[in-house]
Order: sequence, then structure tokens, then C-alpha cells
Amino acid sequence: MARPVTSITIVGGGTAGWLAAVFLRTKCAARISVTLVESPNVPTVGVGEATVPHMPATLRELGIDDRSFFQRCNASFKMGVMFRGWNVDHKGRPIAYMNPFASPPRLDGLEVGQFFQAHGAGKRDYIQSFSPLMDLLEAYKCPISFDGKNDPMPKVGYAYHLDAGGFAAMLAEIGRARGVTHVLDDVDAVELDARGHVAALSLRETGRHPVELVIDCTGFRGLIIRDALGEPFESYADYLGNDRAMALQIPHPDPARLPAATSSTALGAGWSWSVPLFHRIGTGYVFSSAHRSDDQARDEYMAHLGDTAPDGAEPRVIPMRIGRSRRAWVKNCVALGLSGGFIEPLESTAIHMIDMGLRWLLEYFPSLDFEESTRAAYNRVADGMYDEVRDFICLHYRLNNRSDDPYWIDARTQLKISDRLAHLLDLWQYQLPNRLDIPSAHLFDYPTFTAVLLGKQVYRNGYGADRLNRAQAVPEKPWKDFLRQSAARNAAIVRHKADHRAVLLALRGETEGGPARFRPLGEAEAPEDALALF
Repeated sequence: MARPVTSITIVGGGTAGWLAAVFLRTKCAARISVTLVESPNVPTVGVGEATVPHMPATLRELGIDDRSFFQRCNASFKMGVMFRGWNVDHKGRPIAYMNPFASPPRLDGLEVGQFFQAHGAGKRDYIQSFSPLMDLLEAYKCPISFDGKNDPMPKVGYAYHLDAGGFAAMLAEIGRARGVTHVLDDVDAVELDARGHVAALSLRETGRHPVELVIDCTGFRGLIIRDALGEPFESYADYLGNDRAMALQIPHPDPARLPAATSSTALGAGWSWSVPLFHRIGTGYVFSSAHRSDDQARDEYMAHLGDTAPDGAEPRVIPMRIGRSRRAWVKNCVALGLSGGFIEPLESTAIHMIDMGLRWLLEYFPSLDFEESTRAAYNRVADGMYDEVRDFICLHYRLNNRSDDPYWIDARTQLKISDRLAHLLDLWQYQLPNRLDIPSAHLFDYPTFTAVLLGKQVYRNGYGADRLNRAQAVPEKPWKDFLRQSAARNAAIVRHKADHRAVLLALRGETEGGPARFRPLGEAEAPEDALALF
């Protein structure tokens, strides 16, 4: 009978390492020890400050205190991603649209997108036709109200913006308190056994550290997965052309007006992110070195920031290697975070992919035999996640219609897309996405693709409007009735929801008006003055 794993060694700190440590220490049996080895001399990248809607559930599952999280991480709410200038309308004006954390309802058995495409929604765009999220964003409100009992909208997805350094520090404190052994030391060598498995780490000060199961969280270097085990890196450079980023932290231009969404604004050779935390804004420029030098990109980025950038501010340049390890699990090593791979942060997937990698590891937890079938099952799922995220990011570039810079033309015409995405893009010229097109998805299901297609207005700009098949009747009257009801409901929700900054102050315990902890409605009976999440 195979012997069980009794120890897990995590190499590397930061968000990936400490999230793995807290997750595994919380979820694994007490007989399994968890040790994190972290170099005192290697800084973390420190980006990845936006999350997806799975994050609130993960924090609750790990028993992380809400007030502590909002205080320590300067967290704020995120209702989706605003895209600005990735496409232009028929008059050449930049288009702004949201990829929201909300799924559209069905009307008379049809997707709302079918009605929107057939009849439009007046001055409202697709998302505003069924969701209040863009209206909440414009009003600087958030998915929270101080009066849960009378909330007109009790449930919608949300995520967080968070300070990556503060998040890692908080996780480290929690991990050590729960029994994670923290070793501050450098790995000078990796010892392999006769099978080619990692047998031990040679630590500069501590000496030999035996290993059973090792988690590689050493960032782009991949100290274990690549340096020691020689697993090849599969580049996505043919699919995604951006290979550089520069980052800068700037103050809020108006701290009282705090948007509850991430923003992605297209620039000349890439795009600039804006992540509004409680105390500052995290910004950056993801760009292609084939189209801009660092100096050119810096000038373009600083011009975009304008007066919001502090005097003398100098953005930090971050080389990006886009792609993934050919296999995430090799021998007795599982790579998480940047060690496993990196896809540009357009949809804030990095922390989610760490989270899911840990969940899959528990589903396919090995014995000391490290069964091939177990590794293969894990790698198949991990491969599917990377391919799904890559394809969804590629969609944004392939369907851009800008022609003002060679970068955008190249992004549309020269970058490769997968056979799967090519098939879907061909199909969607003739029909809107539906549940049969993407029968299973880790993160991006068919309504998300619909939001991008209709948000970019591709059917108004030559993609396939004249070829859409409409065998089913799409009557206008029920749609007009729906729009009237939706507009009234959205207006009521915007009135009822609270100012974003006011809610954060309450959650941080800095003002009265909300409890020290809050819970999603339905998880527990909420008192009258509870903060109601939708």
C-alpha cells in the first residue's frame, strides 16, 4: 500500500506562496505539515491587485476576518472591468463597455442578447439593459447597502481590489498563527533522487531540508519546475504580443469618488490598467516591445496619466514572459502562480488560477508514489484553464477595429488564435453565443463572450450583423416592457445602494453604520442594520 504524504514544502512567498500555505494548512489533515521556505533576498513582483468573483467565497472559506481584510489590504469592491477605447464606433469614436459580474436573464425563453441585437435599447448599452452595475459605477456606489431588508436586489457577483503586498503579509501572519513553519533562507541547490524527484533542498543557513511534495511559487524563475526539473516553458508570444509592463501607484484624484470597477484603457501599443484601492490607485501599462521602446512607452503612459501622476514619479518596468510550464505538475512538484505560467492581467485571473490550482491539488492529492494518472488528471484540468484564459484574452485583440497604430492592426491580423477560438469566432458571425457553444467553463462562459461581442459593438461594425440567423421570433413588445421594468429596477437599486467609500469606511471599522463583519444574504439571518450584499 502506498504511503501517504506527510509534509508539503512551499518554495517562495508572495501571494502565491502564502495563499498556498494558508489554504493547505486550513484544508489538509493535521498529520500533514506545511513548511514555507522564503528567500529574504528576492523581492516579489507585487502586482495582481484585482480579483474575480470567486475571491469572497475563498476568504470566507479560509476564515479570514472581513474587517482585518479590508484594513490590512486597503481593499475595495469590484463589480467588473470597464474597457475604454479598444474599439471605435462607425464614426470613429472610442467605445466604452463593461464586462460585468452579472449574468443576463432570459426573456420568453430567449437570451436577452437576442432582443438587444434585434431591437437595441435606446441610449442604454447591452449591460445597462438588464443590470444596474454601470449605473452604480457612474454614481460611485457599490454592491452594498446599509439596509438589507429593503434591498431591491439581493444577489449579484462581486470581487475585490486589494493591495498585493498587504495581502501577502496578512496571509503570512495567518499562516504562521495556524502552524505553517516559516523558513527564511535561500535555496542554493535542489537534490534529486534516483526517480528524478525532488528529494531535498539545500538551504544556505539551515542546511538540508527533506522534501516529499513541493509547491514551486518562485515566480518567473521557476526554481524547481524549470531550473531543477527541466520542464519546458511554452510561450504564448504567438498569441499575445505584449511582453513588457510598467507600474506606478498614484493618489486618488478625488478620494470621495471611488469607482467600484477595474479599468482597462487602450493606448497606442497596449493598454493601461487602473485598480482603485481604498487608499490609492494601482496603475500600469502593458505593451509590446516590438512596437514601443521603454522610453516611448513611458512617455505615452505618463501622458495618459497626466496630472494624476505625482511629480517626479518613475514607473517600474516589469518584463513579462507570457505562457506556461508545459506541465504544471512534474514528478513531485506542482507549480503555482508565475512559476506555473502567466497570461497578461487583462481579466485579473492570476490569483484565481492559484486558488483553483490549490483546489485541484486537493482533488487529486497524491500518495508518495505520485501516481502518473493523478498527475495527468491535474495537468489536463490546469491546461484547460490556461487555454481558456488565453483564448478569452485573445478575443479582445482579434475583435478590435482600431487602425490608428500598427500595433492594433498587428494584434488583429498577425497574432495567432487557437482552433477552438477560430471556430467560435466563425460561428458567432451567424449566431450569438449560447450554452451549447461552451458546454463547460472554468471562468468564462458564453454570457461573458456575449458581453464582449455586444460591448465592442462588433455587429454594428461589419463582423456579421447581416449574417445572423434569426429563425426564432424576437418580438419587440415584451422587450420594451422588459426595458421599462429594468430601468425602474436599476434606478431603485442605485438609490438604495450605498456610496462606495462610505461602505469601506464602515467595513474598516472607521465609522459607524455597519457591523464589524458582514455576510452575503442567505448565509445567515441579517439584522436590520446589516450591510446587505447583492
